[in-house]
This record gives sequence, C-alpha cells and structure tokens, in this order.
Amino acid sequence: MTKYIKADEFYYPYHVKGAGYLAIEGDSFGDWQAEAPHGADIIDYTGFSVAPGLVDTHIHGFAGVDVMDNHQEVFETMSQALLGAGVTSFLPTALTASFETLDDICRTAADFAGKESGARIQGLFFEGPYFTEKYKGAQNPSYMKNPSTAELDQWLDSSKGLLKKIALAPERGEVEDFIDYATRKNVIVALGHSDATYQQAAQAVEAGASVWVHAYNGMRGLNHREPGMVGAVFNLPNTYAELICDGFHVRPEACQILMREKGTDHVVLITDSMRAAGLSDGEYYLGEFPVIVKDGLFCLFGSHSLIFTKLYEQINVLLSLLIGMRINDRCLGVSRPLLFSATSSGVPMMIRVAKSSSKI
Repeated sequence: MTKYIKADEFYYPYHVKGAGYLAIEGDSFGDWQAEAPHGADIIDYTGFSVAPGLVDTHIHGFAGVDVMDNHQEVFETMSQALLGAGVTSFLPTALTASFETLDDICRTAADFAGKESGARIQGLFFEGPYFTEKYKGAQNPSYMKNPSTAELDQWLDSSKGLLKKIALAPERGEVEDFIDYATRKNVIVALGHSDATYQQAAQAVEAGASVWVHAYNGMRGLNHREPGMVGAVFNLPNTYAELICDGFHVRPEACQILMREKGTDHVVLITDSMRAAGLSDGEYYLGEFPVIVKDGLFCLFGSHSLIFTKLYEQINVLLSLLIGMRINDRCLGVSRPLLFSATSSGVPMMIRVAKSSSKI
C-alpha cells in the first residue's frame, strides 16, 4: 500500500519542491504531489524538509571499527552508525596493506554485502597499495609496489565484483596499462599519494583514471614551472576531485579555488574518516599505526601531521546549512555528488529529515 510523507520542502538535485506529499511505494520513493489522495496513509513531518541521504565514497571506519579489522561486524556497525550522520550508502575503504590482507577483506565484504541493515554498501575502495613514499600520509610504505593486473583479477574474483575503485600513484611502473585494464573491468581508478609530475598525471588520465584522491592532500603541489598533481587536478577536464571539507585539511579559500577551477559538479565531498570518528578523544589505531585524537584532530602517534578530523560530528551542521540555503549552483553544487549520487546508482533514495529553517 502506498504511503505519503508530508513535509514543508523536498530537495531534488536541481530544485526544491514546496509543501506537499512524497509517495512511498514499497521500498522506493514515488512522485511528489501537492495534495494526497483522500484517505491516504500520511506520515506527517510538517515543519521539516526532506532530502536524499549522503553518500560517502571514501571512508575507512566509524564508531570504533575500521575496515582493516576485517570482520563482518565492522560493516554492520558502520552501516548502522552512519545512518545517524545522515549517510545512507558508502564505499568501505581499505588502506595500503599486503596482497593477502586485501584479498581477505574482499572475501569478507563479499560475504556480507547485501546483509547490512543500515546504510548500504555500494562497493569497496582500495586506497593503495600502488603508491609512492614521499606523500605516503598514513599509508605503510612497506607494502607499496607497482600495480599488478593479476592482483586486481584476484581481488575482483574474491570480492565477487564488489571492488569498484582503486587508487594509485601515476609515477609507478606500468601504470597506463594497468589503468586501461582496470577501467575495462569497470573499476574506477583514482590518483593520489603521489609525487607525479603534471605530465605523468595527464598520461594516467588519458589512460582512463578519473578521480583525484583527497585533492591537495598527499600529492605534489602546484608550481609555476612544474604544475604537478595539483595543477593536473585543476586543469584536466572530465575528472572528479575528492575534497575533505573540514576546515583543517584544506583552507576554505583553497576549497573555493578548487570548486571554481573544477566546476562544482566535479567536486565530491568525502570524510576519509577512521574508527575514532564519532567517539571521544583518546588513542586509537588506524590499520597498523597508533593514532592520537585531541580536540577532534587525528595525528599519528609521535607526529604532528594531521591525518583525520572528526568530520562526522560536523555532518549535521553541514546538512542543516545545505537545507537552510536556497538552491543555486554556488551553494548546492559542490554537495550534489555527495547528497544526490544515490539517485544515479540504481539504489532507491533514502531520506534524511532535518528541521526547516533559514537560521543556522
């Protein structure tokens, strides 16, 4: 039987519909209409706005668990806890590790996918191991190496096709052949943790790479004589830049420059969060590395290098801000891939309900 959600506003990718009713037909949303049929079953959210759920395409952990823990309870814990942050689908993300460890993660995820009771798993993302050491960040250089199509084939087999995205450094050996092979296997190739020149990055994109891993962070910067990775992010069309928009990883002015250069439809907000996200300050582990969390900032133990922040504690503020704004290209465009990518994924939209207000 069809039910209807009654609310003050309904947020669509390019416009807002006013007060009305949104049909729920089985496990999918139907059409908006100004009036509900006589005698309809109404779910009343008067005073609220309705928007699609957030989609996080780069997330290592949350609520005390991490993908590198490699057991099914990790995926269910993340699935359940992420709903509280408004996230309704995600790509569990693994760090650089041994071939065997990543293969085990593929098997665990494949066995569990489809059983999650909260936010949906849309695929796996391997952030590594095909990086270089200079911009390693929190990745273990002991496992870094040149890409291998044989390894990719095994991971795709073990994951039953769940591996959807893999990141590498363009300056690695035989990269272009690997990228071409991966994209023909319908695996998205991202570029990051790299000291590549502009030309090396451009060649990787020409081979089929299409995503930049957390733009600015973990990559060679822009110089007027060697534009580097950041210059390639700005200048190469038809590519998508991940952005950790927490006010710490990237200054707001740099975020504005990126959005202006890429176009807002080619910037994707991510969290890159780890197990301590959503928890109190203290000591945790990120893969094999001890991490200290103080005042919401995450650093490797014994280092002052920022690796994460408690971005998910700001998600409700971000969402309220987006809901409170009137839609236009400037204010909503950057969030469109994050807020609305579920609509193009083949997965029925889920909603996040927030109070309707122009005050933050």
